[in-house]
Amino acid sequence: MATPRAGAAAALGHLLSALSRQQQRLWSRPSAPWERPSSIRLLSGTAQASAPFLRGNYREVCERAAREPGPFWGALAREALLWDTPHHTDCEWDFVQGRIRWFLGGRLNVAVNCLDQHVQHYPDRVALIWEKDEPGTEEKVSYRELLDMTCRLANTLKRNGIKKEDRVAIYMPVSPLAVAAMLACARIGAIHTVVFAGFSAESLAGRINDSECKAVITCNQGVRGGRVIELKKTVDEAVKNCPSVKCVFVTQRTTNKIHTGSRDILLEEEMAKESSVCTPEIMDSEDMLFMLYTSGSTGKPKGIVHTQAGYLLYAALTHKHVFDYKQDDIFGCVADIGWITGHSYVVYGPLCNGSTTVLFESTPIYPNPGRYWETVERLKINQFYCAPTALRLLLKYGDEFVKKYDRSSLTTLGSVGEPINHEAWQWFYNVVGDGRCTLVDTWWQTETGGICIAPRPSEKGAEIVPAIAMRPFCGITPVLMDEKGKILEGNDVSGALCIAQPWPGIARTIYGDHERFIEAYFKAYPGYYFTGDGAYRTKKGYYQITGRMDDVLNISGHRLGTAEIEDAMDEHPAVPETAVISYPHDVKGEAAFAFVVLKDDTAHPETVTKELRAIVASKIAKYAVPDHVLVVKRLPKTRSGKIMRRLLQRIVTGNVNDMGDITTLDDSSVITEILDAYEEYKIKHPTL
Repeated sequence: MATPRAGAAAALGHLLSALSRQQQRLWSRPSAPWERPSSIRLLSGTAQASAPFLRGNYREVCERAAREPGPFWGALAREALLWDTPHHTDCEWDFVQGRIRWFLGGRLNVAVNCLDQHVQHYPDRVALIWEKDEPGTEEKVSYRELLDMTCRLANTLKRNGIKKEDRVAIYMPVSPLAVAAMLACARIGAIHTVVFAGFSAESLAGRINDSECKAVITCNQGVRGGRVIELKKTVDEAVKNCPSVKCVFVTQRTTNKIHTGSRDILLEEEMAKESSVCTPEIMDSEDMLFMLYTSGSTGKPKGIVHTQAGYLLYAALTHKHVFDYKQDDIFGCVADIGWITGHSYVVYGPLCNGSTTVLFESTPIYPNPGRYWETVERLKINQFYCAPTALRLLLKYGDEFVKKYDRSSLTTLGSVGEPINHEAWQWFYNVVGDGRCTLVDTWWQTETGGICIAPRPSEKGAEIVPAIAMRPFCGITPVLMDEKGKILEGNDVSGALCIAQPWPGIARTIYGDHERFIEAYFKAYPGYYFTGDGAYRTKKGYYQITGRMDDVLNISGHRLGTAEIEDAMDEHPAVPETAVISYPHDVKGEAAFAFVVLKDDTAHPETVTKELRAIVASKIAKYAVPDHVLVVKRLPKTRSGKIMRRLLQRIVTGNVNDMGDITTLDDSSVITEILDAYEEYKIKHPTL
């Protein structure tokens, strides 16, 4: 078998050398004016198109955004995006029916906004730095090269029958061609659904069938952490049960040959035959751009739908202002493109802003735990965005692997995916950032399209409180609700986190099931978007995410987020991460059960568990102390790094035969591992 890195440079190099260096900027005009839809609730106004974002007094900008969301976002849309036809109505919305529309009548093409406009002004600027699995083998792709690649791929799709509104599954590792595949779909008006290149054939087939994909784009193999992943074999197995799939486009990531069937198309060969000019399909603002599947607790994934202009605007503005991105910075988000973070802050946001964005193919510990920081030094990354899970993993290896590399290029650090605990925050800020970089703990969701709460932007010199998301982005209007659906006024209160009015990046529906969309996000608190998360508004008015509302305990009448207990326990120097779940208790109603991972060199686990109980009692209250603390080697996590606490809950409650959807687990053997530890623990604690 060929080595993972063999042939990778040759494959991309061959394609790039075949691509033309000329690109005409072509437009197609709509055949008839866009017909104005009936109004539900209109947010339109007379704001000037040149109205700037965050120019002037920060508080006044935020107040205006909350008071006049339509004119606020409408002016920004006219200023920030390149339109074929301007919109006539800023917004119409009805949260009761889960109906949201932005920039009505406006028409544009997302790929033109991400590529053509930049090629016109600076064609040789680096768009992508492909940080491949092996350190030191990075490849750079200019905006002109990415446009050529995108157009050739788009023409290949069209030649094989893919047209506007067709769905295309993308099952690829992080690579320039994967980005080009997303943009090629956007260019011709096809709808992409990216599936993380690690899901099983069954999971892939389920997503393909739900979205009725007409084509799949994949690689012969993937490479990650020094391991080869058989992507084409997985696709072959999946599409056996996918009658909607007419063709499978296959590119070569390694030099290993693959078996091809009747519907397989070798992508590089076909792209080399195509023109480097592809006329963009002009899309309505509310046409679907992509759908992205998230796993629900019921086991049936939800196809979250995002549309064209609103999503692009929100991704671009949050990328620029939350991270204080400046032209010529190198933006390093290490998320996979299979997740919403990769969509918004690896692809669409940065490219719309004309940025240089890093595509990270590897893992944080390959070939050693210094991989992130060696990459920062070599690529001179300015903004670095990653998950708290990765930080807690690296914490276990100490500071040596960080300090051996030059990180002076860094200006902004960011965390995403779940609340970051204090120990990880302090390590990220003081060790990785040398105490000089802005650290933004960002809160958002697949459904929100982009960052909703983060420490920046803010007034100049405003404080950042460790491990708190803090401030809503301009135009985001959070409210806290009590159990009866009443708004909680003032500060120093906790409740269900809702948002009172729409923003352009919000999802529009769940594909094929709008009733489920209403049920999930708008029914619990009519007239508001319910995030599913709980939050605490501090005495200063900042927002701290306390965890999912289904991760809230009610211990003897005291409501407590599991994240609060986890955060306290994580402060112990021997504990890189914990997961707390609730379980039924005869006296308390509910009690807390903690699963704890210890550092490898921990000598006396029993002593640590006693100390953890004391910390929780001291930091929160005695009633918050977990009744049980079980030490495990690792926690069950999705491939994006999120801890699947519902699996832990089912182990403790004895529902091991009904685990639900576990296809998102990074390694399913962890379940057996934890079950064995739990059974051994029960022998020592027979009253459990």
